[in-house]
Amino acid sequence: MKMKVPPALVMLVFGGSMYVLDRFLPFGYFEFFGKQELAMFLFGLGVLVILISVIQFFITKTTVDPLNPKKTSNLVTNGVYKFTRNPMYLGMLLFLLAFGLKLGNAFNILIAAGFVSYMNRFQIKPEEEVLRKMFGKEYNIYCKLTRRWF
Repeated sequence: MKMKVPPALVMLVFGGSMYVLDRFLPFGYFEFFGKQELAMFLFGLGVLVILISVIQFFITKTTVDPLNPKKTSNLVTNGVYKFTRNPMYLGMLLFLLAFGLKLGNAFNILIAAGFVSYMNRFQIKPEEEVLRKMFGKEYNIYCKLTRRWF
């Protein structure tokens, strides 16, 4: 399996969609006390989750290349990977949620949900097929113990 669209580009496209929706949809705007602080917290949490997961991959000496999961040399199941099988994608989702909050249009949550759906179908499931072939029973056990997103 060779992916053609980098996940970071997918996130930017969905973020761009949020921006367009916010600019042209005349309703759905919301405001609440602490909205900007919550957006900053989600963004920071996204950065932290991605950094920790990338560092774990480097320590384990496996690839962080999402376009070619066949380069994977080790199955990482500890640290942040105990809580989510896809922390880098979770971090991207947190970025989108933070951006949606900053924009303040309630309909942006639908775009964030679309990101999850797209990633599940076109990125995560193909990656899982490769990892299942590479790591077999060990990967199946990991999947039973750890959720896909959180």
